[in-house]
Amino acid sequence: MSPLVEILLLTTLAGACIPLGGLLASIERFRPHWLEREFRHFVIAFGGGILLGALAVVLVPEGKALLEGSLWTIPIILAGGLAFFAIERVLGLRRREAPQLMGMILDFMPEAVALGGMMASESPIAPLLALLIGLQNLPEGFNAYRELRDQGRTRRTTLATMSALVAVGPASGVTGYLVLSDHPSVLGGIMLFASGGILYLIFQDIAPQSRLDRHWGPPLGAVLGFCLALFSRMLAGG
Repeated sequence: MSPLVEILLLTTLAGACIPLGGLLASIERFRPHWLEREFRHFVIAFGGGILLGALAVVLVPEGKALLEGSLWTIPIILAGGLAFFAIERVLGLRRREAPQLMGMILDFMPEAVALGGMMASESPIAPLLALLIGLQNLPEGFNAYRELRDQGRTRRTTLATMSALVAVGPASGVTGYLVLSDHPSVLGGIMLFASGGILYLIFQDIAPQSRLDRHWGPPLGAVLGFCLALFSRMLAGG
């Protein structure tokens, strides 16, 4: 299998987890009160844990290595956080009440670009990153569906919108493969930039939504998500 075909396959599978999560969330008759509260908060926290795990075991270590431990690592991460903050303010995500949807797009795109660049450099960590992207897209898709439905959109329109987002993965992955193959420092910068943005999203939008008074499910969801990412990295030989 050629690297380009592999990128298309991996990014498509990772992106397909978005509508799959939405499809699971569309089952609204299954214990609705529990689904709306405890389970939804658990899923939000689980997605945050996966994001944090991807950042800790892949994006930051690999990005730092590609920059050869340069002191630019920290400013780039900070710049990513500030950029995502600015995007959120401009788009008025707070007023639209859809941080999960936009957060999913904002972290999916740079991660897919990084995946394409890693495939071009034949990095053994690339399949692991694809797995983590898919794992995080599943709960993010679940919660994004609920947000869009809360805005009054129909089930069909919501699932169609989420299905259209699958194409973001292959387009970004191929771009990374074609553009970043000879620019490892740029690839490392993108990974670190995305890391800063993901950190911002976790603490600004995801973590506050995951909190539920007097319930232990949400924080355990975050721990479980992080441990799953770490376990995946260990299986890969890290």
